[in-house]
Amino acid sequence: MERNSISKYGFWVCSVLCLVVVGLIIGTRHSNHASTQPGSVPDVEVVQVEQKDVPIYGEWIGTLDGLTNADVRAQVTGYLLRQDYQEGAFVKKGQLLFEIDPRPFKAALDQSEGQLAQARATLANAQAVQVRTELDVNRYTPLAREQAASQQDLDNAVQNNLAAKATVETARAQIKTDEAAVETAKINLDFTRLTSPIDGIAGQAQLQVGALVNLSSGAVTSVSTVDPIKVYFTVGEPQYLAWRQRFPTEVSRQAADKNLHLELILADGSTYVHQGTFYFADRQVNESTGAIRIAGLFSNPGNILRPGGYGKVRAVIRTEHDALLVPQRAISELQGGFQVAVVDSQNQVSIRQVTIGDRVGSQWVIADGLRPGERVIVEGLQKVRAGTHVSPKPFALETQGR
Repeated sequence: MERNSISKYGFWVCSVLCLVVVGLIIGTRHSNHASTQPGSVPDVEVVQVEQKDVPIYGEWIGTLDGLTNADVRAQVTGYLLRQDYQEGAFVKKGQLLFEIDPRPFKAALDQSEGQLAQARATLANAQAVQVRTELDVNRYTPLAREQAASQQDLDNAVQNNLAAKATVETARAQIKTDEAAVETAKINLDFTRLTSPIDGIAGQAQLQVGALVNLSSGAVTSVSTVDPIKVYFTVGEPQYLAWRQRFPTEVSRQAADKNLHLELILADGSTYVHQGTFYFADRQVNESTGAIRIAGLFSNPGNILRPGGYGKVRAVIRTEHDALLVPQRAISELQGGFQVAVVDSQNQVSIRQVTIGDRVGSQWVIADGLRPGERVIVEGLQKVRAGTHVSPKPFALETQGR
């Protein structure tokens, strides 16, 4: 009985082992058969590494400002009588914007002119007296020489003449003082008319009719020249120095600045139709930011652009010759490094470490790690790893772009 049990047990064990072996063989064959199916090779989309000369752009955040900004302030104390301009409208130089009540200043001018007239009358009287005293001197001089008149009479005539001359000079000085007072009164009366100092766009009124204004009341409004309009942007010191070192002489720098064409990307993402020109670089580098302020000028017909607006300023800062270009989406970043998946002539994938350079639109310049004409995977990166065989197809968006 024990032998029969052992024999049956051994039979069942052998049967199970045989079934396992047969299952493994069938599974292996099925796997090998499946691996040979065309559908098991992943489809990927590839592009060839492109080589060409490309312009390298710099891009900075810009702030719009008027070419000239002028505050309109009160120079005298008084009440605003009326406002004579439309806020936000274009105004001409000398155009009346506000008027301060002129009556006190007109009265002061009349008083000054009256004092001036009085001083001139005083001068006329003093001159008449001086003429009479001079005649006395001329009459007593020969008489005293012939002893027909006393020396005392001559001395008195001389003294009276000198006093009369002094009175004339005093009257003339008073006239100058009164003339200055009249001129001051005229200036103050003119200051009651707040006019635009420049051609430009007038801003919102900061004070309303009836407000009391004086020297310390701040700007009543502001006017800005906006055609052309100025755009400020800051450039890092290394980038600024690199630009200047490319043009070592003053002549070459001036020519480069003159030929620098600026583009302005507006807040809505559109590119402004007019290109700008370099205007100036600030005299110093900001100590806290390490950047230097640059200004550009943009034509602004119709005064569409206004001070205070923001945009992006772009400019070609150099040309990269024979640059190698691949789409940005073909590059993967891993632990601070960059890599691409390269497909060789046997459609086998290799993972390549690359060094990237500048960005050009939706492409990156590859500084090291690729050769012209090599194929890199753009779509399907998640399906592959080193050694994978793939079925490459042209990148669809790249085909449409061409």
